[in-house]
Amino acid sequence: MRENGQVTTTAMDTSTSQIAAVTGVGHTDWVEDYRRVRNGEKPHDSYGYAALAFKRALEDAGISRDEIDGLIVGPTTAYERMGEILNIDPRWGGQADAVQAMFQAVMAIKSGMAEVVALVYGNDQRSAAVQYGGPEAMGGGSFLSYVYHSPWGLTSQGALYALMFQRYKALRGITDRDLGQVAVAQRQWASLNPNAIMQKKPLSLDDYLAVKYVAEPLRVNDYCLINDGGVALIVMEASRARRASDKAVAIHGLGRSDLNHNATSLGPRLMDFYLPAQQGAAGQVYAAAGIGPEDIDALLVYDSFSPHIFFALEGFGYCRPGEAAKFIADNGIGVGGKLPINTHGGHLSESYMQGWSHQVEAVRQVRGGLGGRQVPDCRYVQYVSDVAGKAMSIIYGR
Repeated sequence: MRENGQVTTTAMDTSTSQIAAVTGVGHTDWVEDYRRVRNGEKPHDSYGYAALAFKRALEDAGISRDEIDGLIVGPTTAYERMGEILNIDPRWGGQADAVQAMFQAVMAIKSGMAEVVALVYGNDQRSAAVQYGGPEAMGGGSFLSYVYHSPWGLTSQGALYALMFQRYKALRGITDRDLGQVAVAQRQWASLNPNAIMQKKPLSLDDYLAVKYVAEPLRVNDYCLINDGGVALIVMEASRARRASDKAVAIHGLGRSDLNHNATSLGPRLMDFYLPAQQGAAGQVYAAAGIGPEDIDALLVYDSFSPHIFFALEGFGYCRPGEAAKFIADNGIGVGGKLPINTHGGHLSESYMQGWSHQVEAVRQVRGGLGGRQVPDCRYVQYVSDVAGKAMSIIYGR
């Protein structure tokens, strides 16, 4: 809940706190995959990328495939087919996006339905020329929120977030320079990340402002990358994880709150910028973890577009509503800033893995040893997502 503009924790069931931990992470070589696809090659399909990431996650966890008794696959692949390819017959499984996959894994472990859950994602979106806008956006299926408005030509997520941020910008007095701080900061982090596609492409604020709008007020550097790749994580029951690995990273809290009422009329997006859902999820996740935003060492935000950062800072209690631009300017979110955000470069500059790569970065920051991009004495990392009015958060920690 929020009192006097600040998030306060609320009483809730904390029984899912620290009952599971991530023991292994793996992913494909996004930089090399990107280069090969640009050259007209197709190294793998979605299943091939996922299988390679899974192999690397097993190696990182130091376990065999036979120990896996739970399987959750990303929505870009079929659950049954992925299980066949990986040769896994789990006693519990399903399909989910990145953040919901982690939620489901924790709940499966809590219920006793599984002890070692593999979360596996692969996507060949670039080489397959997947459209995220236009009349054939994602096949034109009406189940996607951003094609509800296709009769009026509004079919892309970029256009929706441009519309959303345009209103926010007018209400809060935000400038283009304020928005540009996000893309510039995340490119700084990417310059220190060998896995980042944009590692060797510096971006200054002047560079950012020199580019024309794609959908005003968003420029090309406010948009996520589109690239192929795969990600996998191994989530294990906590006591087993402690015995199995000295690199295990605990899941300290989960929080979720959805806004569905008036969703197809864009009400929650345009009127409140998803703030009530974010505040609800914030109260849950902080109560579960027993900490608050002041205790978070690094923040990872689902950033299909740069405005997500502004909404997350306000919704999850890092600053008051309307003060995100000032918070960023005063505190800094890039290298050397007081609140490091998307320390891998995020979707804007590292790789667009639809939130999955953020979970890998959270684990690695807590483990330590990331060189120039390592957050000093990193104890807690928070991940937040507000896609289509589903506000969710995970707190990872030692």
